[in-house]
Amino acid sequence: MAVRPKLVRLTTVAAVLFFVVPLTTSGQPAARVPSVGSLSTGLSTGASPLSGDLAALGYVEGKTIILQLRYAEGRVDRLPGLAAELVRLNVDVIVVWGVEPLEAVRKATSRIPIVMVAGSDPVATGLAASLAKPGGTITGVTVGQAELAGKRLELLREALPRLSRVAVLRDPSADPAVVPETESAARALNLRPLMFTVRAPADFDGAFRAAVKARAEAVLVNETSMLSANRAKLAELALRNRLPAVGSWGASSVAGFLMSYGPEQSDLFRRAATYVDKILKGAKPADLPIEQPSKFELVINLKTAQTLGLSIPQPLLQRADRVIE
Repeated sequence: MAVRPKLVRLTTVAAVLFFVVPLTTSGQPAARVPSVGSLSTGLSTGASPLSGDLAALGYVEGKTIILQLRYAEGRVDRLPGLAAELVRLNVDVIVVWGVEPLEAVRKATSRIPIVMVAGSDPVATGLAASLAKPGGTITGVTVGQAELAGKRLELLREALPRLSRVAVLRDPSADPAVVPETESAARALNLRPLMFTVRAPADFDGAFRAAVKARAEAVLVNETSMLSANRAKLAELALRNRLPAVGSWGASSVAGFLMSYGPEQSDLFRRAATYVDKILKGAKPADLPIEQPSKFELVINLKTAQTLGLSIPQPLLQRADRVIE
């Protein structure tokens, strides 16, 4: 008995739909797994700092969330290309770690929500209408490097009571307020700041040679993402040139800086994951207040102090949140 043409056509369509539309065990189309982009100037570590905090919020990587991690490996010039790659992947939200990644993603998209963990003032730079109500596609945590520059100088002065000249590595991509804040704080402490511009790692050696020639006695690094990505090189140069260094993040002390003072990174990672969770659940970045850090840590590297022949005052050691021995 011949099969009627209409029945053949319906059977063919049903077969095509079966293979084109994936079904769950309940017979329904599979839900789309949200994807999150992450862009950093740093080195690839194989795992995102977001992973653990997103897991704590109930996400299972590879099953209920996909992470697209991009690292510039210390090269700021790679950021625009990596940002464009994340945009082409059509991720649902992009987390940016630092000012340079933020700028690269901001230029690459005006559509995808951005969660920033960056050391710039988003209101002063026009990225947000206000901290309470950003009003655009950017939200997250603003890390005030300008306000913390003075605190780092105070700690350096406490560690080195006879300090008079401080080399300051200046990355032009940093918040413009960092330089005047640093100079003002230095004057208040009767210190002479010696500014040395570093745009890329190729400038580091020359900056340290110039600092030594200018008789600098220590070095202040108000870290941008480029400087943080190259903290190991900076620590090496500081030790080689016998210059105690103070930085922004605990990881810099671990790398060999004498000390560091800044926001607690684990707290920033947790907050970034919380923003991602809210956005994936439907919240608009425009309505999510931009936060400021509430937890800070002082980390002192005693191994570096011993290498430099320094004795850290006991009261300062007692205030440290971590001491590396």
